[in-house]
Amino acid sequence: MRITPDTGILVRMNLRATGPSRRLLDVILDGPHELILSEFLLKETARVLRYPRMQNLYHLTDKDISEHVELLRGRSDLVDPVVHTPVVLADPNDDPVVYTAVAGRADILCAMDRDFYTPQVVTFCRENGIEVMNDVELLLKIR
Repeated sequence: MRITPDTGILVRMNLRATGPSRRLLDVILDGPHELILSEFLLKETARVLRYPRMQNLYHLTDKDISEHVELLRGRSDLVDPVVHTPVVLADPNDDPVVYTAVAGRADILCAMDRDFYTPQVVTFCRENGIEVMNDVELLLKIR
């Protein structure tokens, strides 16, 4: 299964996290599944992990963040998405995530952000063969 996690999921997959997203990363890396990412997602993940709120939660050093991003980079099929038409109208900054999934022919777009669950985004993804689900749903599906 080809999986594109959004930034929120990628952040929750960090080495100090213990929730479903981190378990999902372990399952993906141990199985026949593929992460489909882009440089946009990797940069966003590093940026968000440096937010004070995330630092208070995870206590990650710059080295920890770099190692997490490099693990993701090294274990992913990296694609270069091209945003054609806006899809995530509530937050156009999320369009590169959707188009990463499209460019990488992902089966699943894994997100917690409600903007990915609007009818327009779900329909667009479905038309491109992509199912939108959260980390818990995806864990249940691939186990």
